[in-house]
Amino acid sequence: MSAIPSAAQQRQAHVPGFHEGERIVQERAGVASDAARLEGMLAPGVLSGGAAMFLAAQSFAVLVGRDHAGDLWASPLLGRPGFLNGLGQTLSVETALEPGDPLRSLPAGQPVALIALDLARRRRFRVNGWLTRVSPTQLVIEVEEAYGNCPSYIQQRSVEQRWAEPGVTTRRGLEEDGRLSDAAARVVRAADTFFLGTQHPRRGADASHKGGNPGFVRIEGTDLLWPDYAGNNMFNSLGNLEADPAAALLFLDFTEGRVLQLSGAAELEWRQEDETAGDASTGRWVRFRARGGVLRSSGVRADAAPKLSPHNPAVLPMSPAT
Repeated sequence: MSAIPSAAQQRQAHVPGFHEGERIVQERAGVASDAARLEGMLAPGVLSGGAAMFLAAQSFAVLVGRDHAGDLWASPLLGRPGFLNGLGQTLSVETALEPGDPLRSLPAGQPVALIALDLARRRRFRVNGWLTRVSPTQLVIEVEEAYGNCPSYIQQRSVEQRWAEPGVTTRRGLEEDGRLSDAAARVVRAADTFFLGTQHPRRGADASHKGGNPGFVRIEGTDLLWPDYAGNNMFNSLGNLEADPAAALLFLDFTEGRVLQLSGAAELEWRQEDETAGDASTGRWVRFRARGGVLRSSGVRADAAPKLSPHNPAVLPMSPAT
């Protein structure tokens, strides 16, 4: 993949509202009129009042951006409350990415996305914008969109942080044939939470939270497959994938303090809807194939087993694609 183009070549004026990829998915899902009522959420974002206070109270977030090779990654961000400092149309992220993270030296002058989470209270807030400055301990984002999401599918847990011990090893998450390593596959199969990074060629990056009962992410050979649950009908992530298949996945092992980061491509699969099919009821599935993967130690921990979301559908055996 080629390196990121210069800022002068790549940056375009922000255009509010849904882009063509989002509209295509909304139309096919039959929810275009419902989504239209939410389009105002994509107006130019300003961090003030409750939004700024929520960000300032958090100690955990996820960042989506591209490395120097142009590959898309999703990375955990840890800091003491106050490390997310939002003021107007600027968000200052005052922390360092962890050792071994593919985005540890990400370049400025690119679209990025951030999602901040309070898992204990089942709240999340998204910020999309342009990365204007990078230093070892600070990222500065010029905000273009900023909005909250509903609490559905968030597993309730209290996250704590322990800085990764020096000298920890970073292992490949993929084997030579493109399959997940055994250790990486165990993280995926046990996951009740992961994060998805996507990017539209002109409208920028997006970071989203995905949750479900353990087992909701399936492994099929070299592919990962998961159902798209009913949500707010905006389809920010799926709309981006309609326009550009580049995708990044972040899985967190809250017990052992490990993260699995995958970079690759994803596509949306449409199957027959079935209200009795548990987590497959919408008929929408996302298939992902990794081109790069890292399994490493992290400071992200949870102090106890989570309280699973009451919105999680039952995980049922998959029926053949139709």
